[in-house]
Amino acid sequence: MKSSNEQKYQEREKRLLDAIALREPDRVPVVPLFAFFNCYYSGISPREAYVNPEKALEAWRRTIYDFEPDATYSVNFTIYAMDEVLSGLDFLAMKWPGHGVPDNQSFQFVESEYMREEEYEELFHNPSEFYLRKLLPRLAGNLRGLAKLPPLVTATLGYVWPAVLPAFADPEVQLALETLLNISKKQAQWVKIYGAFAQELVASGFPSIKEQTVLAPYDLVADNLRGTTGAATDLLTQPDKLKRAVDQLAPFMSTLGINGAKAKKNPRVFIPLHKGTDNFMSVRHFKEFYWPSLQKLIVDLVEGGCNPYLLIEGLYNKRLDIIKDVPPGTCIYHFEGTDIFEAKKKLGDTVCIMGNFPNSLLATGTVEQVKEHTKKLIDVCGDGGGYIMSASALIDEARPENVAAWMETSKEYGRYR
Repeated sequence: MKSSNEQKYQEREKRLLDAIALREPDRVPVVPLFAFFNCYYSGISPREAYVNPEKALEAWRRTIYDFEPDATYSVNFTIYAMDEVLSGLDFLAMKWPGHGVPDNQSFQFVESEYMREEEYEELFHNPSEFYLRKLLPRLAGNLRGLAKLPPLVTATLGYVWPAVLPAFADPEVQLALETLLNISKKQAQWVKIYGAFAQELVASGFPSIKEQTVLAPYDLVADNLRGTTGAATDLLTQPDKLKRAVDQLAPFMSTLGINGAKAKKNPRVFIPLHKGTDNFMSVRHFKEFYWPSLQKLIVDLVEGGCNPYLLIEGLYNKRLDIIKDVPPGTCIYHFEGTDIFEAKKKLGDTVCIMGNFPNSLLATGTVEQVKEHTKKLIDVCGDGGGYIMSASALIDEARPENVAAWMETSKEYGRYR
């Protein structure tokens, strides 16, 4: 006979897989993406979570065991790295509690044009060299010395190689190399601690909604290289180079997603969508620059045995007919602000719908309002299966009594049989 926890794991995993496959599970799965709510609920600050790994994991542990979701949400997606790692890098692409934002608030990404508009050709010519000697020094202050490294091709020149060794005597180069050595060890420690906790959750009967994360190819450029403004400008001033960059980076995302899912033994690959919203891009540009590479990524992942899990941020009310063209019964579309009832109508026979419970209602509503809206979502989106209950976005601020009412109502009212 299976142990109680193993049985719970199998029941929860089956509930998820049935919903993804557009079947009716025993009930609607409920998967809240608990983020810094875990800290507030457990009585610690986000700052403490970044400084003390054990406090962070205990906050996640208490929240998960108290509310018993059908799947958990990775702690390492809320806390990418501990304070000592980010501080040791002098990481410039993020503000985190105690470093740019108050101790009791969430992190914030710092977007910038980390790749200049005239540097596309350098990216195309040698991506590895560009990331090492251009991008990393701009992302982390203590890695600025990498910009002074001689070209990597020098190492292939044999007798010329000793002539470039003095470059490694530069104090900034030495700082960069020492930083990479020391910080990589610290990050490895955090990964080991988190990995053990992830296994603990599995052993306790909780699947994870995702482990591996990749980006839509366009977002890889617009988020991490050119920034929102830079990418939007490139759409008009150098569209061919932008499209070439997206197409060149796309296969890397597919490979990363498939290999990561296999290594982590979780088929659900998370893809947060950022820059393709109704407000950021015209339908014409979406069809030309954003969707083709994203659609290819989705198909590649499905063919690799994965279930793409798209967190569709912003509004996609004008794109529902476009994003319907994916393999049926394989994907999760988690909507933030999109009209989810219209999404269910147009996409319900193709993808599993997820989310859209207002975070604001969890934070400021009454218990009765929470119960009422939960039932409304289940009545419409849960009809016939293919729905996962979740909030619109990551949950930070929320009233515990509202979260409890939401979870309980979802589990009781959302039964199919």
